[in-house]
Amino acid sequence: MAKQIKTVGVIGSGQMGNGIAHVAALAGFDVVLNDVSADRLKSALATINGNLSRQVSKNVITEAAHQAALKKISSSEAIDGLASCDLVIETAVEKEEIKRKILHELCAVLRPDAIVGSNTSSISITRLAAATDRPEKFIGIHFMNPVPLMELVELIRGIATDDETFDSTREFVTKLGKQIAVSEDFPAFIVNRILLPMINEAIYTLYEGVGNVQAIDAAMKLGAHHPMGPLELADFIGLDTCLSIMQVLHEGLADSKYRPCPLLVKYVEAGWLGRKTQRGFYDYRGDKPVPTR
Repeated sequence: MAKQIKTVGVIGSGQMGNGIAHVAALAGFDVVLNDVSADRLKSALATINGNLSRQVSKNVITEAAHQAALKKISSSEAIDGLASCDLVIETAVEKEEIKRKILHELCAVLRPDAIVGSNTSSISITRLAAATDRPEKFIGIHFMNPVPLMELVELIRGIATDDETFDSTREFVTKLGKQIAVSEDFPAFIVNRILLPMINEAIYTLYEGVGNVQAIDAAMKLGAHHPMGPLELADFIGLDTCLSIMQVLHEGLADSKYRPCPLLVKYVEAGWLGRKTQRGFYDYRGDKPVPTR
């Protein structure tokens, strides 16, 4: 039987974390947003408020729903602030050792019946679950970016995830108004297993001089009707995240077709990570984005 989820904790107040807090609060859940930095929490709450206001101006939600959602979100710099949550979703960076450390600290303060979810986009759910004291209550809940706009959530069971955890999480995601795709616990799951090799191939196409940034993005937008070109999309996702996912695919599936493009590695080494650092395959420091190659 599904367990009733009322209070949701979100660890990490970045793009994914504030998006998850936004949709959960709008769906009527009490939300505790956790981050080690007070400044990041403040900025996340401002982002959520701005995004809710945008939904009001587009008549997606009412002003009353905007105000009600804001009242549902509280923030906490301490992990103990999550002690009373029924479900906690971790949205830290895509690095396994960091996620394991957070999960270890989290389980020490949680009730034994609380469910723990990870928003990882590629790391083994079974392996992350093994770092907790409750592998049967651990599940992958992979939201797409930007969370308020994207309709899909991938649900991934680890080898130990029990039926109650799966049913409770599925019910929670459905209440958010999202569609569910259930994936087996294989590297990068479904969306990124298909999407990231395409992006990596676009970077190889650039690296080998088949086309420049503009030509590659125009080709996929106009020739395949993609809403965003693959290099523009890579900048949006973050080139460091793209590289992490390709590394997980390459190591996990041991197939050379998943080898990260050397040009992607070079951009990450340069600190050109896309939109968040103002430079990636495009330079965002001027009035409009300019290709960097």
